[in-house]
Amino acid sequence: MTTPTLPMPASLGRLQRNGLALGGAFLLALVVGSLLDRDQFFRSYLFGWLFWLGIAVGCLGLAMLSQLTGGLWGLVPRRVHEAAARTLPALAVLFVPVLLGLSSLYVWARPEVVAADEIIQSKTPYRNVPFFVARAALYFVVWSGLALLVSRWSTQQDAQADPGRAGRLRGVSGVGLVALSGTTTFAAIDWGMSLAPHWFSTMYGVLFIVGWTLSALSFTIVLMARLSRESPLSEALQPGTVHDLGKLLLAFTMLWAYVNFSQFLIVWSGNISEETPFYIQRLHGGWGVIAVVLLLFHFALPFALLLSRPLKRNARSLAVVAGLMLVMQLVDLYWLIGPDLLTQGHGHAPLALHWMDLVATVGIGGLWLFLFARQVRTRPILPLGEPAVRALVERGTEGKELVSS
Repeated sequence: MTTPTLPMPASLGRLQRNGLALGGAFLLALVVGSLLDRDQFFRSYLFGWLFWLGIAVGCLGLAMLSQLTGGLWGLVPRRVHEAAARTLPALAVLFVPVLLGLSSLYVWARPEVVAADEIIQSKTPYRNVPFFVARAALYFVVWSGLALLVSRWSTQQDAQADPGRAGRLRGVSGVGLVALSGTTTFAAIDWGMSLAPHWFSTMYGVLFIVGWTLSALSFTIVLMARLSRESPLSEALQPGTVHDLGKLLLAFTMLWAYVNFSQFLIVWSGNISEETPFYIQRLHGGWGVIAVVLLLFHFALPFALLLSRPLKRNARSLAVVAGLMLVMQLVDLYWLIGPDLLTQGHGHAPLALHWMDLVATVGIGGLWLFLFARQVRTRPILPLGEPAVRALVERGTEGKELVSS
């Protein structure tokens, strides 16, 4: 039996072109904004960059989790996860503006502030610019190395099955998930928690790990639902696979609620002055409204909808819920870091959205989607080396030939 030739969905080409056009236009507007307000440019850029970085890092985690567990849920979207992970070297380059704006973003990077603050001084051995840059380089080396290695071995395994390579791939994925969890935790502390240098939480890194995985999973479902309108995904994406993805989305929705409530409960019950300002800021004024929105639309509504088995087996219906989750992840990220970006970790600031927040998110997102679509189109859209995927495609192809004849 010959291997069917896989067409590349035309929508990926449109995504690549539209992403480049949209990203270019909005990034140009962001450059203009940087000339008007330099500090706001860096704040908005960090926000937008962290959101799209989360999808790429989350997809790397899903790719390795799929290789480790061998679940059918990860076979059809495997190439999507690997393509998103391969954009991490480009995201490392896009980190340069954050490095250029360290003194605008982080008060611990200002010598005059450090000299007058004993608490920040006590953390200087860890929070200093050279060590910050070195850690960031380490994170991207680990992430990019894992992404390229897993993607290469997966493609080679698809071309020529080798039990030895498959075992090494599972081994690398297992170790890689541990490394990914550790580096993501420290990256969250460096890039998010250190915006408020006096505050700390042992749960902060877990919030980012769960949130980034949820973002990647939501992005995967939305994209797969769109690609399933065209061949070969129309044959390969079956209700069973969609159901598995829906169950994962439900699980991570509950996990997101659990870790957020756990942190809130610990801070509330402890009532320590070093910890409570985080929630005092975020539960009052406009930020409190955002908290209610997250409770309703990031947990309550998706949780209720995802209890439905028919919804989880329908790609388009599930994509609507996943799209809502993706938007809520963006809101959640702003709720996590927005107050500290505005106050630099001191005092309180009312809820304020700047036009550059939207421009930076769309601009970086457009450029990332362009890079992502280009990566997807460099390799077959499905891993036909997997017998289960090949059987789905061949069955669908044979059915179409019978209908046409």
